[in-house]
Amino acid sequence: MPTTRSPRNRSWPPRAKPWRPDNDEPREPETVTQASPSLDRARPEAKGAGFDIGRVLLEGRAYFALIAIVVVFSALSPYYLSVSNFLTMSSHVALFGILAIGMLLVILNGGIDLSVGSTLGLSGVVAGALMQGVSIGALGVVAYPPVWVVAVLCCLLGAAIGLVNGVLVARFKVPAFVATLGVMYMVRGVALLMTNGLTYNNLGGQPALGNTGFDWLGFNRIAGVPIGILVLVVIAVVGSLLLTRTPFGRWLYASGGNERAAELSGVPVKPVQVAVYMMSGVCAAVAGLILSSQLTSAGPTAGTTYELTAIAAVVIGGAALTGGRGNVRGTLLGAFVIGFLSDGLVIIGISSYWQTVFTGAVIVLAVLLNAVQYRGRAKRPAAAGGRTPSPRPAA
Repeated sequence: MPTTRSPRNRSWPPRAKPWRPDNDEPREPETVTQASPSLDRARPEAKGAGFDIGRVLLEGRAYFALIAIVVVFSALSPYYLSVSNFLTMSSHVALFGILAIGMLLVILNGGIDLSVGSTLGLSGVVAGALMQGVSIGALGVVAYPPVWVVAVLCCLLGAAIGLVNGVLVARFKVPAFVATLGVMYMVRGVALLMTNGLTYNNLGGQPALGNTGFDWLGFNRIAGVPIGILVLVVIAVVGSLLLTRTPFGRWLYASGGNERAAELSGVPVKPVQVAVYMMSGVCAAVAGLILSSQLTSAGPTAGTTYELTAIAAVVIGGAALTGGRGNVRGTLLGAFVIGFLSDGLVIIGISSYWQTVFTGAVIVLAVLLNAVQYRGRAKRPAAAGGRTPSPRPAA
């Protein structure tokens, strides 16, 4: 006679309970993913590695390079590490550092600004023209604006040039390399037209005209420190706080890391792009004022190839040219590496042609090390289950 199982017997035969040791609490079942084998392979390495000297050398390469440069040139010349020479070299570095901080903001956004050298030159030329006097034909007078007015007008000029770059890149989608290259030539041409290729000299001003003090930026010191170095410190502190303590800094890193994702997340990508180019232009104008003050003259060819030096400082400092990675501290180290290397080669009597070769070699090496560093970082999240950490701004 056929029998019918009750609903209680549907799970017959009963399943065996998993064995576990006595007095052991039940555990949640482990989830095995495709990344588990790689995790198992990476776990012993993480435990056994402890201190990776190669990684330390790679990530701290700017520090070690600067230390090596100072040690080598101090051994080759007794004058290299003197206080007076150190302050002189730091004054030279201040120009590159100010340009490099502005360039860092643009590179963090995934762009490039090739017009900073020309902006530096035009800023000096405009300052020189204003210091020579502005003829007002309708009134028949020549106006000599005070130095602070000259400085403000030059900074506004740099911001205007940056605005043109930013609008071309953000609004009209012109590639940053092409847009800033075209602006570079236009700005340099304007400087040449204003001076007919000549140089403005004797920018110290005259007490009777009330326009003295232009050489204050280049020659004066506070507590023995040149003004240019103090200006660099102020800009570096402001830039670091901007990147690490404000929403603008977070927007900048986000838009540089992934522009489309940042835009979908509500980040004002286009205003950020325009703003970083304007800041870069202002930094270039400030550097132009300092250089013209140091030389007490302003020429239309000043700042030639300075844009490449600024880019090199940013790259040596560890920033990624693809955007989203970099900080002010590394950029300053890169500027000091380039400045101290160049001045050291001059002190020991190396030809200027060899200086160009050495500087280019340092740039190529820095780019290669950056590629190795960021390729290693890209592999590590893949080995850890495919989770990519979001970029964090560093001071």
